[in-house]
Amino acid sequence: MSAKVSNPVLGAREFGRLMAAVGGATWSSFAVAVSGGPDSLALCMLAAHWCRRRGRELFALTVDHGLRPEAAAEARQVAAWLAEHGIPHQVLRWRGAKPRHGLPAAAREARYDLLLGCCRRRGIQALLLGHQLDDQAETLLLRLGRGSGVDGLAAMAPASRRDGVVLLRPLLTIPRARLVATLEDRRQPWLEDPSNQDPNSARSRLRGFLAALGDDGAESRRLAATAAHLGRARLALEAATGELLARAAVLDEAGYCCVDAGLLAAAPEEIGLRALSRVLMCIGGRIYPPRLERLERAYAGLGQSRTLAGCRLLPTNAGLLVVREAARAEAVELKPRREILWDGRFRIRLGSGPAGPYRVTALGTAGWRTLRRTEPRVANPHPVPARAALPALWQAENLLAVPGLGYAATGTPTDSPRMRAVFAPRTPLIPPLPVV
Repeated sequence: MSAKVSNPVLGAREFGRLMAAVGGATWSSFAVAVSGGPDSLALCMLAAHWCRRRGRELFALTVDHGLRPEAAAEARQVAAWLAEHGIPHQVLRWRGAKPRHGLPAAAREARYDLLLGCCRRRGIQALLLGHQLDDQAETLLLRLGRGSGVDGLAAMAPASRRDGVVLLRPLLTIPRARLVATLEDRRQPWLEDPSNQDPNSARSRLRGFLAALGDDGAESRRLAATAAHLGRARLALEAATGELLARAAVLDEAGYCCVDAGLLAAAPEEIGLRALSRVLMCIGGRIYPPRLERLERAYAGLGQSRTLAGCRLLPTNAGLLVVREAARAEAVELKPRREILWDGRFRIRLGSGPAGPYRVTALGTAGWRTLRRTEPRVANPHPVPARAALPALWQAENLLAVPGLGYAATGTPTDSPRMRAVFAPRTPLIPPLPVV
């Protein structure tokens, strides 16, 4: 049997069905992440045709992490290929110092931050990602080796939301070989990522293991199918978690949560653990859940004060107060007319004004004392521990604004930019409904 028969080209009609399966018709504007590898490049070509036929917008994005000397030239090559097909394209660069430790994880987070930030600025609703069946199988095996639960073993969701943007992975049922065949059929060159051949990479070792089975991809298909089954279980558990949180938790727009500990403790343990994890991720501005062992200890001792996942858990007469640890909140510089997601919790924008520099920090105890000296009549409608984690705008030692307390400086400097802060955590409290 020829390679072309065993790995048939992915055509427009089949791709249309894949897009329908992830709810593609819901959205009118798309970005596609294109590294230049066969997976993302095939996705981009297919998505461009799909969008043109339906009058949808498509914008291609390439991230240059600046970690390899040839990365800039590769990004230019991708731009040239896409220009031949009339596909709008932008290169996003990861600037600044790179961490010495945990570089792969930091690069992954930077990639998503750049892609999603560009989508928000351009008003793009959905980001297409080229993860495919072999990626899904490898992800399941990696997480199995780490002892992951249902959520981890469900691997990558076909449709999800992150930082206000919908993520769509329409190729999770398509093996890599079919995407290569699709590009070969179009006589479209692609780039090979050298990291895929790194023998020290866990993914590379798994890829070699699966290839050595010699089963024409059957094992990968079975693993991906298992991930899909677990994905359905994950959706059911998330729905039950959402129902519990709707009854047991009250989220304040100042970034803290009051929880009925009795309802949490009375729930089935798996649902109670998920609900507590969701509260911690929301208030702590995190994407990933806390370690299971620590979460289980916190759930078993809901009546005890503790810190976990960047949050403080404080028993009260009414139940449990969960606030962000103010000392763990990041301090960042911000220029006028710029917007950031600060500390993974608040979307902050500065209006027009002098260049600064300005910095955003948690108010803290010292900041509250400064505010009281400046404006003795300022009221605090929030619990004291929650007040400390509110975002505050500073210029040198001058406290300019604390939107969560309704404070904006009226003295010197009078022309400082206005600050808007909206609680928009990276992880919403109640799991969102599935996109499809």
